[in-house]
Order: sequence, then structure tokens, then C-alpha cells
Amino acid sequence: MHEFKYKNTQLYCENVLVGKLAKTFGTPLYVYSYHTLIGHYLKLKAAFSQINPLICYSVKANSNLSILKALITNGAGLDIVSGGELFRALKVGCPAKRIVYASVGKTEAEISTAIAKGILFFNVESLPELRSIDRIAGSLGKITRVAIRINPDVEVKTHKFITTGKITNKFGIDLNNAYKILLLRAKFKNVKICGLHIHIGSQITESAPFVSGIKKVSAFIKKLELKGIRLEYLNIGGGLGIIYDNETPQTAQVYADEIIPLLKSTGLKIIMEPGRFIAGNAGILITKVLYIKNTPKKKFIIVDAGMNDLIRPALYGAYHNILPLRKISKSEKADVVGPICESGDFLAKERMVANVKEGDYLAVMSTGAYGFSMSSNYNSRLRAAEVMVSEDKVQVIRKRETYADLIRNEFAK
Repeated sequence: MHEFKYKNTQLYCENVLVGKLAKTFGTPLYVYSYHTLIGHYLKLKAAFSQINPLICYSVKANSNLSILKALITNGAGLDIVSGGELFRALKVGCPAKRIVYASVGKTEAEISTAIAKGILFFNVESLPELRSIDRIAGSLGKITRVAIRINPDVEVKTHKFITTGKITNKFGIDLNNAYKILLLRAKFKNVKICGLHIHIGSQITESAPFVSGIKKVSAFIKKLELKGIRLEYLNIGGGLGIIYDNETPQTAQVYADEIIPLLKSTGLKIIMEPGRFIAGNAGILITKVLYIKNTPKKKFIIVDAGMNDLIRPALYGAYHNILPLRKISKSEKADVVGPICESGDFLAKERMVANVKEGDYLAVMSTGAYGFSMSSNYNSRLRAAEVMVSEDKVQVIRKRETYADLIRNEFAK
């Protein structure tokens, strides 16, 4: 559920007219609903209440400081994948013991900073990385904690670019090598291996792959216990899908009912890393219609938002519903395209879209996750402004960039 609804033919975000936001702040514009964001987090928390997991929101989905602050104020931790995300997490006051750090390519500087700040643990993706963390921790005179990221070799029905749990992916360590590492854990004097981590992909709409992955890891945990190896944490990652088009994703409660018995049987503390599930349907992208272009072959609706603002359609062929801010009964097949000088610059292709005219506004739905966070300045375009709506209150949470921002770190010599 989300708080973007038509009232008397006009689209609202909570109690605020979206058209008014477009005219006040300009376009392209990202608009977020506070109550949708927090509501999804609280639904997940309630569904899993009997095991009381630490829910670490995946910062990469949407890293705006106000988004992060809202979630940690409501008890969330953060899942980070870079030094920049660690900086953001600490900037908004996230307790270090609620931060877990993934990524296959952590640098020495990033590892050093995270150890010094006292994060809960690293999710380790390879033996060379484990050796590096051990060496760096030793040089700092610290003992740091890690979880071994397991690659369970699980097939999932999602785009090939966002599946992460197959043995052919770059992520994690296969079960055989993870077992060997854990048997040799005493060799790493400055690292305590305290848990296991799995993350099998993103936008997964059924429970079977999660169940399969957790069962594999549960069996692995029992195998370790027979060797006297006892762990503290099981981090089950994220990946819960949302509705973009006609998907029928499981609810938080259905997901919880499926996997809680398996998680309980491990006897470990549980960590979760949702991102899209929390933020995806909490945001929309508003764009203005610049031109209507009719050709012998098709109709183009040319808008002021492009692939630099929302790259998912070009990158993944991703579907986002596109609605007019004012309900229009008639529709026609068209491509919705942006101003970028690339043929891949589109928001929708061959889509039945409302019969808008030049100067009208469109809402690209479900862009709260992997929308602004993947945006760029390609074609020297300014990145969009972001606003947060809570009931009838509106707060600018990121100013629109200026041309001065574009060249702030450049020199003409």
C-alpha cells in the first residue's frame, strides 16, 4: 500500500496535491511519502516481531539523509556497501552497532574507517578480503567481527543483473570454501567470525528461493556445530519484491510465516537487509510533458526527465507505471522518452498512456528505490530535487542542483 492516490481526479501524496509540488519546486522532482516509507518498515518489523530481528535498511536503495534519519529514528539499522554510505550512516546518527557492511571490493581505507568506528560487522565476500580485514584490524590493535557471506547457488526469477545468489555471480563464498575458512578461523587473530550472511538477489516476488537458501544455510550451520563452531548471527539479506506492474509479491506476513520456523531452528540472532520493500513504493518521479511528437510509426511523449534521472527502464527494461497528475479518461499507445541524446533514453515503450498535452505532468510510480540513488549528471543535466511529504507538511530534503554544482570540482587550465 502507498499514499499516492487520486482525490477528485487529482493525484495526491498523503494530503498534498502533487500538481502543486510540481509547480512549486519544478521538475523533474522526486516526491516521497513519509507514512508509506515508515509504514512498510513497521509492517516488516511487526511480521517478524516474534524473533525480533535487527532490520538494517539497505542504504543503496535510497541514501537521502532524511530517508535514513526517519528509519533509524524508528529503530532501523543500516546495511552499507561503501565508505560514502558509512559517512552518511554516521552523519544521521546511526549507532555503529546497527551498521553492517557488505561489498565485494572494500578498500583498505574503507575497512580501516569502519573498524575504527566500531560497526557491528563486515559481510566478508572472499578469503583475500578476510585476510585483508585481519591484517588491517591487527595494525589498528583491534579485534573486529565479520560474517561470512555464503553464495547458496539458488536460482531466482528476477532480472539477471540483480540476481546475486548463483555460483556464477561475483558475490559470496561457496559452501565448501566457507567450511574450510571456518575450520581455519583460529588463523585470523584479529577477526572474530560471528555469523553467516546470504543475499540471493533483488525484486524476488515468491518465497521459494528464500526458503531454499535458508534451508541450505541451516544445514550448513548444523554441520559447523558438529565441529564445535557456534555462531551468533544469521543475516538473511533483503530482496523482497514490490508491485511495479502486475506482480503479486508476497506480503511481509506471508514471507514471515514461511521462514520464521526455519530461522528459529538456527537459534541465531537474525538480521534482515530490506531496501526496495521499504522505499520502492514510497516515492514517485514527477516530470513535465515538453512535446508531443507524432511520426508515421508511433507517438512520442517527450518529457523533461530522462535516463539520468531514472535509469532502471534503460538498464533493466524495468516497468514503472506512469500516471497523469490529473485523471484523463482517454489513452493512446506511445513511447515516453526523455531529452538525453541516447536511443535508450526512455521511461516507457509501446505503452497505453493518458492522452496528455504539452505542459501536463506525469508521475512515474514506484521510484523510491534505485531512482535518485542511481541518477547522474550525464549530458551535464542537473540532478532532481527531492521532497518529503508527511500528511500536509512538505520538506525539501535535497535541493535541485545548480550549474555551479556541475563544475564544482573541475578546473579549466
